[in-house]
Amino acid sequence: MTRVARVYDAPAPGDGTRVLVDRLWPRGVRKDDPRIDRWWQELAPSTELRTWFNHRADRFEEFTARYEEELAAESIRDLLAEARKIDRGDGLTLLTATKDTTVSHVTVLADVIDRWHR
Repeated sequence: MTRVARVYDAPAPGDGTRVLVDRLWPRGVRKDDPRIDRWWQELAPSTELRTWFNHRADRFEEFTARYEEELAAESIRDLLAEARKIDRGDGLTLLTATKDTTVSHVTVLADVIDRWHR
């Protein structure tokens, strides 16, 4: 199962590969921070979708549908396949700077990756 965490949190046992999936690099985090193994900004929602959503819980359902459409794009398939491979191996933790991960793109992305394991 794909894990979700805030980029500011200390790594936990079993995190596996820790991948930042935000479009923008988080404030206060060095680019060479050893807690981040990779940065896949391509897996983040588009700037337009992110701006429209604005972390509003009342828009989360529609945001989820729109974001899943973006994730279905052919240009993203290779990264999703790599994410699934990592998750099946050592494990995968998706990182974000978002304060509330329950209404965030990382939750949607983790669900998409996990659905491929069923």
